[in-house]
Amino acid sequence: MRIARFSIDGNVAFGAVEGSAPDELVLDIIKGIPFADFELSGTKVPLSKVRLLPPVLPSKVVAIGRNYAEHAAELGNEVPEVPVAFFKPSTSVVGPGDPIAYPSFSNELHHEAELAVVIGRMCREVPRERVKDVVLGYTCANDVTARDVQQREKQWARAKGFDSACPLGPWIETDLDPGDLTIQCTVNGVQRQLGRTSDMVRSVEDLIAHVSEAMTLLPGDVVLTGTPAGVGPLNVGDEVAVTIEGIGTLTNKVIKRG
Repeated sequence: MRIARFSIDGNVAFGAVEGSAPDELVLDIIKGIPFADFELSGTKVPLSKVRLLPPVLPSKVVAIGRNYAEHAAELGNEVPEVPVAFFKPSTSVVGPGDPIAYPSFSNELHHEAELAVVIGRMCREVPRERVKDVVLGYTCANDVTARDVQQREKQWARAKGFDSACPLGPWIETDLDPGDLTIQCTVNGVQRQLGRTSDMVRSVEDLIAHVSEAMTLLPGDVVLTGTPAGVGPLNVGDEVAVTIEGIGTLTNKVIKRG
């Protein structure tokens, strides 16, 4: 099931995305929230009539760095012995079609296409073999990074946590095996990144077990799983798109921060 979060006539709701042709997609409005038992209302609205929002509003986004060997190498880094985790605040999250605001304190903004894992229930110290039980589904993410700031500051909080630095969407796919999916990024229609999730150094199961060993994950929290090689610059006016096999495409435009 594809679950979207959307607004229509000033109201916010979740809906199940139905259909295959882009111009024929409809939303069957969900009674309740997708983090508990829910029913489909049978009330359907065309996707073209709503505004898609970030599919979740996480209490935290836990991101993993250098989880693709070629990406680590392209920035002159070794693959770490243990996963490198960092946070992106909830205020960095934006949805499909929302602008990425180029931060005033950076001169080198980069895209990073990533598979995002959406947590479905509160959990802690999750064994690797039970990770599937706590995952609601998967969505596309762009770990937008002020690369110059990342390189000159010891902490990555500002470089990766500024407002609009974490586009998510367009929806959550609940029926998906994340083990070997194509992941790509284009800028103005030109391919920049192309990889497969099977190239990850550590799998989704390994990452969720590692993160939940340290902290409680709540429904709607997001874990980013790293980016393949090919990261590169974004400029004001660029349109950047992240596409993941089995999920869809997340598209955002870069604007000057006002």
